[in-house]
Amino acid sequence: MENLLAKIDRLAGGKKAGIIVPSDGLEHPKTKRAFAWITWLLVFELVLGFGAVVYAVLIARAGEPVPFAVWMRTIVVLGMTVTLFYFFWRATKGFYWGYQRLRLFTQIFPVITLVMAAIPGLYPVWMITEQIVFSLVMIGVGDFLTGDHLREVFRKPED
Repeated sequence: MENLLAKIDRLAGGKKAGIIVPSDGLEHPKTKRAFAWITWLLVFELVLGFGAVVYAVLIARAGEPVPFAVWMRTIVVLGMTVTLFYFFWRATKGFYWGYQRLRLFTQIFPVITLVMAAIPGLYPVWMITEQIVFSLVMIGVGDFLTGDHLREVFRKPED
């Protein structure tokens, strides 16, 4: 199993895939507290994503049309959230690349999501609301990741 994870890490982390931060930073109470918050926020994102899929299925079964954009968005967001869990899990193990990818994605996803929500007529109101909530929670995750403490724990390694 570790061999498979190393291959995934190499693919996702690139040349910095093997860099692990010192364990003392990972054991710090502030780090543990931030990781606990991030865990709950990502779980909320996952529940929100599943909720959107379930709601889309329910309204489709009730005979209302569900646009293709809604189906695509629900599937993509669910996939993105699972990916974020992988990045987060690797960050909790001390992998620098996991932290960096998670931080990058939590800064990009809210912008993309809010821009998509602003396109008139693309999504129904319930999906726009879900996207706004998704973005706010993702901004919260990003806030923890860009805080002084975690930036120090996962400071850029010397090349």
